[in-house]
Amino acid sequence: MPLKLPDQLPAIELLKEENIFVMDTTRAQGQDIRPLRIAILNLMPIKITTETDFIRILSNTPLQVEIEFMKIKSHTSKNTPVEHMMAFYRDFEEMKKNKYDGFIVTGAPLEQMDYEDVTYWDELVEVFDWAYHNVQSTCYICWAAQAALYHFHRIPKYSTNKKVFGVFKHRALHPELPIFRGFDDVFYVPHSRHSEVRREDIEKNPELTIISESEDAGVHIVMARDGREFFITGHSEYAPLTLDGEYRRDVAKRLPIQLPQNYYEDDNPAKMPIVRWRAHANLLFTNWLNYYVYQKTPFDINQIV
Repeated sequence: MPLKLPDQLPAIELLKEENIFVMDTTRAQGQDIRPLRIAILNLMPIKITTETDFIRILSNTPLQVEIEFMKIKSHTSKNTPVEHMMAFYRDFEEMKKNKYDGFIVTGAPLEQMDYEDVTYWDELVEVFDWAYHNVQSTCYICWAAQAALYHFHRIPKYSTNKKVFGVFKHRALHPELPIFRGFDDVFYVPHSRHSEVRREDIEKNPELTIISESEDAGVHIVMARDGREFFITGHSEYAPLTLDGEYRRDVAKRLPIQLPQNYYEDDNPAKMPIVRWRAHANLLFTNWLNYYVYQKTPFDINQIV
């Protein structure tokens, strides 16, 4: 996909090394195409890594996509240079004047906190409400999925006995949906979280449909408003070594952490991970962009309601 990205974004050179086609703003301006406008609210601590993960996963379709990174004023990143945030991120207050074809809200390491105790909860709720009326389709990822389900539908989250950590088998419960076009009967998704939402709570709400699930990791994808919202509890966007980095970080800090399941060859952290989720990860986001964004968004983006 010709991804239209801000000039000098670090992810551009990183992904060119992986032979992924990306386009900076200068080159994209020479194409007479209305690109899809995709906003990403990046709540993860290591911003540049997450930027690269999502740009990589959004790069697998012929559609031109213009990506804008959003930040919220009530949260200051401690792990990303201020210069990077000033150069490549815009405040929600500025971006909320616009409409977007698609929106992604990333996870955040906040599962063990009550939502209302999160310092930027009030502003995040404002972002959620804005997206409801100003975005054609939104993907909420991991903690953001739990937070949005709570805000819109009062679905509670529960702490798990141990971290849901590894790469797990999943099945599509509604394989006829376009989001699963091209999927195999079983597909794998990484998870990394300390909390969960439960099937019995979601099934009580007729506005919500569980469309993907794992016997070991639980509810995976919940859909609302015919695909205007997807609440995704896993991390299909993860790079091959992301779980490895999380595991080694926690071991170094002497935190209680188990080996990520179904990840290392022979369950041996001295060996490389077995990457078995990337093909379906690309399909998931390609199908989302094609069938729920491009096929449904109005040509005049201001008609989104």
